[in-house]
Amino acid sequence: MSIDVHQHLWTPSFLDALRRRSEPPFLDGWTLVLDGEAPYEVNPGDHDVDARVKLSADLDLALISLSSPLGIEHLPASDAWPLIDAYHSGARRLPRPFRAWAAAPVTDIDPVRLSHTLDQGFAGLQLPATALRSAEDFGAVAPLLDVLEERGLPLFVHPGPAAASEGPSWWAAVVPYVQQMHASWFAFQAFGRPRHPGLKVCFALLAGLAPLHSERQINRGASGRGLVDPDVFVETSSYGPRAIDAVIRELGIDVVVNGSDLPYAEAPSLEFGDAARHAIRVANANRLLSRKESQS
Repeated sequence: MSIDVHQHLWTPSFLDALRRRSEPPFLDGWTLVLDGEAPYEVNPGDHDVDARVKLSADLDLALISLSSPLGIEHLPASDAWPLIDAYHSGARRLPRPFRAWAAAPVTDIDPVRLSHTLDQGFAGLQLPATALRSAEDFGAVAPLLDVLEERGLPLFVHPGPAAASEGPSWWAAVVPYVQQMHASWFAFQAFGRPRHPGLKVCFALLAGLAPLHSERQINRGASGRGLVDPDVFVETSSYGPRAIDAVIRELGIDVVVNGSDLPYAEAPSLEFGDAARHAIRVANANRLLSRKESQS
């Protein structure tokens, strides 16, 4: 048994909310329309709750997250909240082993509303990396991060919308998403951590392998050689043993957690022995998700 901190599952209430819209992002039947991108045919089976329960039968816990590449968190508040409320409503009703990350628009910072949402059992808050790339960004979302820090709950950083590209189908996942995660990783070090010393954070997709750039970072003037932040985690989605091994060599195994990004990818094979598999799939995720006493 294990924990998966990163899945996507569009519940009926969220699907209905997308279908009620006439401006991107919206669904026309099962055709997803995004601003500046070609229409995408969604596989209905990917979001069949009963089928996903069976697929996740070997999990103790699977955390569902809002699909931040849709750009919902960046919409005007009047557009964002109906979609986020529908996401929360459906996520609350999902059966075991599912639980969910809360979501919030970055265009309407509302810590009171976030507190009420977290009271309903959400694991923490997900924000898009596109909203966490500068000192100004971290200043804007600070009231939300304060709520997490006070409650000892984690932030999950997920790629946000990618600009339209003429590149191949894999381009967004390999170029813009990775660039976003690099920027948010280093912005958190520079601007987020000083403001939120007790906040736990988990970066999707191994932070785009940003931790492997520490030598260049130090050579260009950063301090902290050999220091690992025990409250900053990375999850494994879309990577395999080689990349995971490299990150473990840089950060140690205690901050690496299992994530699959289902239905868009599968959990990686962890060819590191039983102790390492247990750490990544169970122990580290439990530490990430357990409430931490506030240091504020």
